Amino acid sequence: MNDDELLHLADRFRVVRRRRQTDDGREFSRQVILHPGAVAIVAVVDAEHVCLIRNYRVAVERELIEVPAGTLEVGEPPAATARRELEEETGYIAGRLEPLTELLMSPGILNERIYVFVAGDLQPGPAQREANEEIQNYIVRLDDAMAMIERGEIEDAKTIAALLLYDRRRASIRRT
Repeated sequence: MNDDELLHLADRFRVVRRRRQTDDGREFSRQVILHPGAVAIVAVVDAEHVCLIRNYRVAVERELIEVPAGTLEVGEPPAATARRELEEETGYIAGRLEPLTELLMSPGILNERIYVFVAGDLQPGPAQREANEEIQNYIVRLDDAMAMIERGEIEDAKTIAALLLYDRRRASIRRT
């Protein structure tokens, strides 16, 4: 049972003070961010290429290389969000969408769960980006994306986790 005190209400998240009592009776509180959750999509263009995006992020004041991603809408299943966000950000429509994993990005302060999907059988179309989004598609060989991770050119944690796990699963499928 949570006894949350609302500290801030924003469009996409809430900041609360959450109180907790330990098993030995001590009490403490933490400020935490409550988020509705998000999706991230490994968009497989063909056997060798994925569609990443170059995305300007205001929080870090620069462009990052990421997998397409977005926030869950209230009542929207993660797979529906993944299809919607993929099309909005890249223009691609997925003929196939498979769950890959779920991630907690910073559970010390944030409850956001990211549902990661692999999208395949992509059909290109026009992107429908929001007016404030500064996004460009970036088609890259998966092997080159792995090298970019190693060189520190891809820094976004959800992107690193999604690409590494997809690459590992892809490699294990090829060995069988």
